[in-house]
Amino acid sequence: MPSLFRRKPEEPASVVVSESEPEVGPRGHTPSKRDQGLKTPKRVIAGRRMPEPPAADRKEAAKRLREKQRQERVEAREGMAAGDERFLLARDKGPVRKLVRDIVDSRRTIGTFFFGTTFLVMLVGFNRNLNSSIYYAANALFFVMFLATAVDGFMISRTVKKLVRQRFPDAKDRMGSLYLYAIMRSISFRFIRNPKPQVKIGQAI
Repeated sequence: MPSLFRRKPEEPASVVVSESEPEVGPRGHTPSKRDQGLKTPKRVIAGRRMPEPPAADRKEAAKRLREKQRQERVEAREGMAAGDERFLLARDKGPVRKLVRDIVDSRRTIGTFFFGTTFLVMLVGFNRNLNSSIYYAANALFFVMFLATAVDGFMISRTVKKLVRQRFPDAKDRMGSLYLYAIMRSISFRFIRNPKPQVKIGQAI
């Protein structure tokens, strides 16, 4: 007869297998790419030199750069000689300066012979074996040429003043600087003037 005091056999506890859940960090924590099984791309370290191109490519690039610079210099030189405003120096820019150049280039100037006379007088002065009359004659020629150059510069300045005020009454250029610009150009040989003369001798301005 079964005993009333015998313990009832225990039933085996059911085992529940659950899938592993990811660990949850503290609130506000964002899982990193490593936690998610992703690879973090490598960053470029500041200051690290990039791979240099092959030597042949560097030489070719340097050659093209030198050729480009040479072409730019040639273009600038030709543009300056032709009077192109893009390549002119600051002293030569503007329609007023162009008018002054045309005034000087349209006439024969005594100043172009001044340097030749000065060189001749210097040669005579260095040679003490020459007759004193030749020495005095050379000095007299120098003073005559100096006076003639001064008179010629004065006449050019008068023409510059007249035409500039007539054609550019609102010009901001100072007359003194225009006079000096014209005189310095008038004592230069025609073939070395830069920008090159754009008018012929005797042409009306």
